[in-house]
Amino acid sequence: MSHKAPRKGRPGATAHAPRKRFGQNFLTDQGVITAIARAISPSRDDNLVEIGPGQGALTDALFDSGCAINAIEIDRDLQSQLRVMFFNRDLTLHNADALKFDFSQLSQSANDLRVVGNLPYNISTPLIFKLLDNLELIKDMHFMLQKEVVDRLAATPGTKAWGRVSVMTQIDCDVESLFEVPPEAFFPRPKVQSAIVRITPKVQRHRPDCSRVCLSKLVQLAFAQRRKTLRNNLKGIIDEATIEALDIDPACRAETLTLDQLIDLSLQLDAAA
Repeated sequence: MSHKAPRKGRPGATAHAPRKRFGQNFLTDQGVITAIARAISPSRDDNLVEIGPGQGALTDALFDSGCAINAIEIDRDLQSQLRVMFFNRDLTLHNADALKFDFSQLSQSANDLRVVGNLPYNISTPLIFKLLDNLELIKDMHFMLQKEVVDRLAATPGTKAWGRVSVMTQIDCDVESLFEVPPEAFFPRPKVQSAIVRITPKVQRHRPDCSRVCLSKLVQLAFAQRRKTLRNNLKGIIDEATIEALDIDPACRAETLTLDQLIDLSLQLDAAA
């Protein structure tokens, strides 16, 4: 996540100029940093992975537990700062793009990675999808994200936020929206509200009969044009009689369907393939 918090009102105390191309907004509110660390509640033996540590604000708080941290940071200048700041801590730095990083190299046993990060808004959704493809490595995830993204992750059926990212996350994970973080907690101030989310892989796999690849394809089609009905979005893919046989109204919109109803539709899509 980010850096040693300068006192409020002194953004100039930041040694590193935030880079727009990396989506850098550094967390500067010590109260928020402490709250995030408490939510994560690391222990000494945890296999902690921090994505985008920035200037080390959260990293510093997490080290209070005595744990070791693997940090993935794309900005080489920030890496140099982190090496100096944590020269006497158990920090392993990886200069990499998290979207291309092989997380399996950090795993020592099944479901052992605790992944945390203040994710740049421009990569947050694709990165979450990448991590969902590697759930066998992950114990839990705690992220700072744009509030809108957290709302979509934690959405319930029948709401406007319910969509592809909600479905593909909630089939295999429990999602908790923990608390919001205002723009003034960062430097520079983002134009959006942020929030902290906890994503925990389910112990029991839900509907193992469902191909996640097929479900992803189904929800992409079903939610492609949100204002259109299932009949229109699935035209030529799944016929109306098949939809009705599942006790689903072809005239409804995808956002009204439950997770299991969407799974049932994906099984029909899979059978027709």
